[in-house]
Amino acid sequence: MPDTVVKPRTKTRPKTARPPLYKVILLNDDFTPREFVVQVLKAVFRMNAEHANHVMLTAHQKGACVIAVYTRDVAETKAKEATELGKEKGYPLFFTTEPEN
Repeated sequence: MPDTVVKPRTKTRPKTARPPLYKVILLNDDFTPREFVVQVLKAVFRMNAEHANHVMLTAHQKGACVIAVYTRDVAETKAKEATELGKEKGYPLFFTTEPEN
């Protein structure tokens, strides 16, 4: 009887790693009107009025507030867009990003 070689039919699937996530952070300043900050949060981050107001107050009271977590490109784009809206109106409104741990 001839020797039969049996090969396993398992296929290896490469595991794709999830991209690293980045936090978008609103930094408080003493010059940008609260109403304008709420408008920017609603426009750029698609927040409803109540959530935007809560985020603005948290940043005001604590000095900074994490707004959302995105992939790096999206986080940097949204932070830049929101900061630019402040600059257009002459406000020092500033959003930054940092890696999520």
